[in-house]
Amino acid sequence: MGNTTNRDADKRALRARRASSFGAHATAYAEHRPDYPTAAIQWALESILPAAPAPVVLDLGAGTGKLTEGLLAAGATVIAVEPDDRMRIELMRRLPGVRAYEGAAEAIPLADGTVDAIVAGQAFHWFDQDRAFPEFARVLRRGGRFAALWNTDDMRVDWVAGLAEVARSVASTPPPEPGEARLPAHPLFETFERSEFPHVQRRTAESLAATIGTHSHTLVVSEHQRAEVLRRITEYLRSRPETTEGEFDLPLMTLVLRTRLRTA
Repeated sequence: MGNTTNRDADKRALRARRASSFGAHATAYAEHRPDYPTAAIQWALESILPAAPAPVVLDLGAGTGKLTEGLLAAGATVIAVEPDDRMRIELMRRLPGVRAYEGAAEAIPLADGTVDAIVAGQAFHWFDQDRAFPEFARVLRRGGRFAALWNTDDMRVDWVAGLAEVARSVASTPPPEPGEARLPAHPLFETFERSEFPHVQRRTAESLAATIGTHSHTLVVSEHQRAEVLRRITEYLRSRPETTEGEFDLPLMTLVLRTRLRTA
């Protein structure tokens, strides 16, 4: 029993370290992480966008503003909330017209009923959902939407699946088994819907290694282990005909989950 307790504590500690690992690499994150496809944003906020006046959308766990930019382009008025000072400063440097506040999903620094929608890009899995959902409901207006978006590698492509294997570190977690991943649920919200959207990011072997270098499983390991992972990635990409020279498209799938605040 003691061993199980220790393992659980170790997993929680690693998760906390991974969740807070991005700030020291905020500039690289902003430079190398992909944007989000317009179609994914439009589906996430269907019936919210387009509208006049511009709907107020909260980008929660906004990081350096990768999703914020897409929301602005779609016509939203965006409020960003980000707990990490360094990530938030980078967002404000890149997008000086966006209101950006310190805060978290579990303690949103906004008044009741102030936003039409909440979105989270690459962030929802870090939230304490039991505490976050009541906060979502508090700050959303009647019938407001919540959506979570993730850019994920398209593992149906052979060389991308091979890349995932060589990119693993000692801090990597195994992917969920088929059928294991379940949609979230909360009584304050309607049943979640799911959709996927094809996307690409233009990369070179070096810039794709840099992108993976902003992933949490490479940020929390030792400098020696990190260098070894990035070396393996670059060597693998240079060995593949699809990626050996110049620029290439990294195939992505953008996963979107969306729901609406219950009205009764």
